[in-house]
Amino acid sequence: MSYKILLVEDDPSLCEIITDYFEEKSDYGYELEVVQKGDEALDSCLNNYYDLVLLDVMLPEVDGFTICKSLRKKSDVPIIFITAKGNEVYKLKGYSLGCDDYVSKPFSLAELYAKVGALIKRSKGLIREELIVIGDIKLNPHSREVFLNDDELNLAPKEYAILKILMENKNKIVTRESLLLRVWGYDFEGNDRVVDNHIKKLRKALGSSGNAIKTIIKAGYKMEV
Repeated sequence: MSYKILLVEDDPSLCEIITDYFEEKSDYGYELEVVQKGDEALDSCLNNYYDLVLLDVMLPEVDGFTICKSLRKKSDVPIIFITAKGNEVYKLKGYSLGCDDYVSKPFSLAELYAKVGALIKRSKGLIREELIVIGDIKLNPHSREVFLNDDELNLAPKEYAILKILMENKNKIVTRESLLLRVWGYDFEGNDRVVDNHIKKLRKALGSSGNAIKTIIKAGYKMEV
């Protein structure tokens, strides 16, 4: 079985390097389609099916952030940003718009290949992840069960979704905007205070273990042990 990947990158030499590596290395028959302009990439993304998108930020015509935002309105295809802009501000913006991962130039081709493989497998349900565990909290992403000290918790759907995102991103900041987009969707007309309210409910449900959810002032939330 093969998987179709759209590579959006305006550097021809990098496109060639990535394409050659994936074709030589691929155990899954990855088929890479290359687009070098942002407007063409946006058209391809919205009118064709891909299993994953590798997306540069700085592109002619339309930038990668705009493409990601537009694509997320219609698709949950895995997106990995490939960019020289590796500072935290750009990463947080990328995650808030719905990207799944981020690789900063210069990067290891082996690392990129591994990230692509992991994301595609996860999105296709080809791997069965073990329980996600942080402290006394255990979350089963397949049965959607949450346990606290081995006692099952009955969380509301949105609180479960928030907890899952935070646990999957352990020790990483998840912005309010990202949670709002991923849990409530692009069509939600309220403000990000609704996230704070649900975080409050989630902490209460988790009891003392709710202290693992840290508030990061002017940024969002982070779950840590």
